[in-house]
Amino acid sequence: MENPQHNEFMKLHAIPLTRPFVIQVVGHKNTGKTTLVCRLTELLKQRNYKVGTVKSDAHDFTMDEPGTDTWRHQQAGADITAISSSRRSAILSNKPSSLAELLVHMQHVDIVLVEGFKREKHPKLVLVREEVDAGLLASLSHISAAVLWPGAQSLPAVSERLNGLPVYSINDAGEIAAHILSQAAKHL
Repeated sequence: MENPQHNEFMKLHAIPLTRPFVIQVVGHKNTGKTTLVCRLTELLKQRNYKVGTVKSDAHDFTMDEPGTDTWRHQQAGADITAISSSRRSAILSNKPSSLAELLVHMQHVDIVLVEGFKREKHPKLVLVREEVDAGLLASLSHISAAVLWPGAQSLPAVSERLNGLPVYSINDAGEIAAHILSQAAKHL
């Protein structure tokens, strides 16, 4: 199905999209990163955008189920295992991948929402819940906007570090999605 918003978006700028727009959602633990990424994904999908997501995990994770064929391949020592069906595909690798390596697999989408990878150089939405989170506003580069929990803006360490950044409420995913689309338009 054709995406009228995407077509209008492309006509407006008359420049073909050569790669997806990448925006990072960063913050300390329990600031709502995953919840926001999921909500933004839903909203962007409702507008017919193709959305990719990437998650940085500080812990080891499991994606495969014991007993499946791919699990058995990995248990046998495969360094990389791929699986594909009529509906989806996945690649499991026994080495960490950089964000750039992961993004290579997402060239067919319009927008990639990246949870984490704080030190990468893509535009960032910085989530701030408590005063300790304000340090990210000072230490990170490429901050596109601050996303604040209720009451966070009144914290002195937060308010003094906003420096004219756009500020959104964590509860206003629609406005945050509009910000992302605005930034994507500048990206073209």
